Amino acid sequence: MSRQCMITGTKRMVGNNRSHARNATKRTFEVNVQDTSVYSEILKRKIRIRVSARGLRTLDHKGGIDMFVSNTAKTKLDPALRPIKVAIEKAQERAAA
Repeated sequence: MSRQCMITGTKRMVGNNRSHARNATKRTFEVNVQDTSVYSEILKRKIRIRVSARGLRTLDHKGGIDMFVSNTAKTKLDPALRPIKVAIEKAQERAAA
C-alpha cells in the first residue's frame, strides 16, 4: 500500500537536505499515515482507513466519516471509500423511508 492519506490525498514530498556548505542531497518528507478505524453512526460499524494525522482532524471538523463521505463528490473520494459512500446513502434512504 502506498503512503497516501485516504482523506486528504497527501503523498510523500521530495526535497533537499542542505549542509552548512549549502550542498544539496535528495531526501523525502514522509506523510504521517496511520492505519485506524473510525465508527460510522449510520452503518453502526467501524470502518478501517489509512489516514494522516491531518486527515483525522479533517474528519473531526467535517462531523465524522459519515458527513465527510456523504458531502464529498464520488470523483474526489479515494477509490476505497466509494463503496462506503454507496452503503451510507442506501442506509440513509432506508432510515428516511
